[in-house]
Amino acid sequence: MIIRQMPLGPIQANCFILGCEETRKAVVIDPGDDSDRILTTLAGDQLTVEHIINTHGHFDHVGANKKLKDVTGADIQIHSADAPMLSQLAASAAAWGMRAENSPAADRLLEDGDTITFGTHTLTVLHTPGHTPGGICLYTEYEKNGANQKAVFVGDTLFAGSIGRTDFPGGSFEALINSIRTKLFALDESVKVYPGHMGNTTIGVEKRSNPFCGVGA
Repeated sequence: MIIRQMPLGPIQANCFILGCEETRKAVVIDPGDDSDRILTTLAGDQLTVEHIINTHGHFDHVGANKKLKDVTGADIQIHSADAPMLSQLAASAAAWGMRAENSPAADRLLEDGDTITFGTHTLTVLHTPGHTPGGICLYTEYEKNGANQKAVFVGDTLFAGSIGRTDFPGGSFEALINSIRTKLFALDESVKVYPGHMGNTTIGVEKRSNPFCGVGA
């Protein structure tokens, strides 16, 4: 699997491009800004986007939805609980002194346990509310150099040594901790974690040592 990670926009939210090496089909996770950079990266890898997936509805993760969809024709997918946020991006960005375009409506409303395919790869949706009511994580397994790899793209649910904020409308600290411990910490410790901001980590490291949600050795 091709994995491209790029922090975009003034809040530096991580956008991920996942591509199938066999079919050149791809998904874009959290296109928060700078659609030109996303499109240039796709072209460089000769990838065709099939799906635009939003881990949640905050403007710094979905701000380039419209431009990316206009150019590629890819469908937009988000959890049903966060779908109404897509029409409120301009207002929410303005509250931070920033600008964003409202997104087109979602083409597919995701729920826990749904799967998303691109080429030979599959992502499984884990509903992890807490940062937002409709926050999701995306789990996948794939082969690399003959070895099985496991990864989860967690948006703003979990960070390296931290967790997502819960003081925004719809946030809940209790719900977030429950999501992390029941959905993410149930995964193998070897699973690589790709968060929505900053650097990457693993389930094992966060399970043992995260000061907000870790459960110890």
